Amino acid sequence: MPAHPHLSVSAPRRNPRAVALILHGGREHGQMEVPPTSLAYLRMMPFAMQILADTRGEVAVAVIRFRVRGWNGAEMSPVADATWALDRLAERFPGRPIGLVGHSMGGRTALRVGGHPAVTAVTGLAPWLPLTEPTGQLAGRSVLLVHGTDDRMTDPDGTARFAERLRADGTPVRFLRMPGEGHSMVRRAHRWHGLASGFLQETLLGAPRNPYETALETDT
Repeated sequence: MPAHPHLSVSAPRRNPRAVALILHGGREHGQMEVPPTSLAYLRMMPFAMQILADTRGEVAVAVIRFRVRGWNGAEMSPVADATWALDRLAERFPGRPIGLVGHSMGGRTALRVGGHPAVTAVTGLAPWLPLTEPTGQLAGRSVLLVHGTDDRMTDPDGTARFAERLRADGTPVRFLRMPGEGHSMVRRAHRWHGLASGFLQETLLGAPRNPYETALETDT
């Protein structure tokens, strides 16, 4: 196993206003190393490119490649990796707010590490959220959760329940259902990319609310 995860950072501007960290999906269990050709890892690259293009470099974008494929029970392998990455980004861009975008296992990871002092916004895309997943660490953060209605790998109703628990905590959260979408986020990929980018522009840069959101069913 590598000593640290792989972290690539694109910062077109010397002093970006904010930072985005992109986290890919994985498996419940798996100690095999994540290769650079991993489909779960490569699927997140368009999100990074969309954010860079939309923000014109005002948001530096980092993409993590976890050391191993799995969550691995109590080891919570990607949580340690994501925390390491957030510490490095906070050192490199001191005082800059960080927004997270995670898919599936990466969504669970993003929500779990959302309590990091540098994080202000978290986006969970088709996140894997067991019933006992904690919410308290997200106090004071802005959260966007998006789930396809036809997802058969992770549970959209479980994401809805997680959103309700966040609301009960007083955490600002939006839950959007993507009609007809499955887990891989490919049927209307541009909408997934646009939702994540728009939410970060709003929460990190103060942009207006993303018009993509108004086109979807919102669970209030």
